[in-house]
Amino acid sequence: MERRRLVQLAAAAAAMLWLAPQSKAQARFATDPFALGVASGSPTHDSVVLWTRLVAVGPSALLSTFGDLPVRWEIADDERFRRIVRSGQASALRDLAHSVHVEVDGLEPDRWYHYRFMVAQAVSPVGRTRTLARPDAMVSRFRLAYASCQKWEDGYYAAWRHMRADQPDMVLFLGDYIYEYPGRSSRVRVPTGGWVVTLDNYRQRYALYKSDPDLQAMHQACPWTMVWDDHEVQNDYAGRQAGDSGPNDPAAPDDFAARRAAAYQAYYEHMPLRSAVLEKALVAEGGARSLRIFDRLQVGNLLSIHLLDARQYRDPQVCNRANKRGSGLVNPATCAALLDPRRSLLGAEQERWLLESLHARVSAETRWNVIAQQTVFGKRDFQPGPGESLSNDGWDGYPAARARLTGALRAQRVPNPVILGGDVHANWVGHVKADYADAASVAVGVEFCGTSITSRGSSLSQDKTADRLAENPHFVFADAQARGYGIAEFTPPKLTTTLRAVEDVVRSDSAVSTLARFGVESGRPVIERLA
Repeated sequence: MERRRLVQLAAAAAAMLWLAPQSKAQARFATDPFALGVASGSPTHDSVVLWTRLVAVGPSALLSTFGDLPVRWEIADDERFRRIVRSGQASALRDLAHSVHVEVDGLEPDRWYHYRFMVAQAVSPVGRTRTLARPDAMVSRFRLAYASCQKWEDGYYAAWRHMRADQPDMVLFLGDYIYEYPGRSSRVRVPTGGWVVTLDNYRQRYALYKSDPDLQAMHQACPWTMVWDDHEVQNDYAGRQAGDSGPNDPAAPDDFAARRAAAYQAYYEHMPLRSAVLEKALVAEGGARSLRIFDRLQVGNLLSIHLLDARQYRDPQVCNRANKRGSGLVNPATCAALLDPRRSLLGAEQERWLLESLHARVSAETRWNVIAQQTVFGKRDFQPGPGESLSNDGWDGYPAARARLTGALRAQRVPNPVILGGDVHANWVGHVKADYADAASVAVGVEFCGTSITSRGSSLSQDKTADRLAENPHFVFADAQARGYGIAEFTPPKLTTTLRAVEDVVRSDSAVSTLARFGVESGRPVIERLA
């Protein structure tokens, strides 16, 4: 689909335009058209996005026999919809896989609401969502759940069920919502559809993941805020350069532009995103098909959340052996390109936006400033003793870009920076250093990189993890075995972060426990172990 057409369709659907008369025929469904559930996201102090996608006969089927369909929606103060505050009709467009994105505005700030959709004789499950506090409002507490990496074939989604019981105000998903692999080596459950390459492939894979009842229930419980990583497209891709999903990946690198375009469209179709992510595409750095997912959310004067995109605009990884694409371990002493100050993980335009946004939060006196991105921020040297071995796929592969950010945090005296990440399938907790090459360098913030929901972790024992902690003393905790999520509770005087771990990821009824708890006092970037 041409980008202009995609933007037109998304804008029309989001504006809740009435459909042409020939499109208003009432469809009849033999099965539940809301089998993929409902979701909400992209909240502000007076608006939120409501999402669903209609399906006909199972999670992977499209409504190919129907054109565009009218879908009614309601948002109410109560779960029984006795006090409806907003309602209307939106378009489930065939060209967007019959997905629905309703941008509801005019809502009261800092309020919980209930919502639902209706089409023909069918009524969707009831979802629960909320608005954020006004930017200048005093907020006493906000509970943010963060998670990433939910590979279907590696386990069941018990973590989502337990997260729902923890009752967060919002979920922050940090990437790898789906995986593009065929998953033939699974010990647990095998995804349908084989390799994910085309638009239809991506649609089917999202539908498969969204058919899981625990994931659906968590989407229904509160709004989600989303950023992506690599597997929403292809393993280890970098900007407009193909990654490496393995030797059996049927897609040729020369076809990567079409594959990325298809993946981006499917991502929009399946997430509670505003149509503005299409209209604000950065043509200069993102190419002909891009989505602007980087943004900022404001929760009163308590919390700013800066959402970053560390995939779409990055420079390719460098110094891989035999010119291999994607990630690898490199020795910075023999890789001059690694230190090139022109290289960026975020792209020049996004870097400028982030620094300006952080500066604005200093002026607004926001108490806590979260930088939500995809991976570990701090330096991780994998070679014991002299010399270094660094991963070139994360911030270690872009040290000049990292130094620009830490330099800005220090120079602008950004209040209480907290960096959240995912990707590495392990928990890493540490201090953000002004200069990672200097062990005595001051801390300018803290970071919590979360483990995966299901995706397999490192084969390292905890003894080996302890060795890596000793090699990288700016980290105070690491665990490569547990699967789960984190809960970050912000109050004016303190941040408390709880790492939650499921007992056995291959059991759908797995229990959960607290792996560790940490506290950070406002104005003092020092992590205290609480439990």
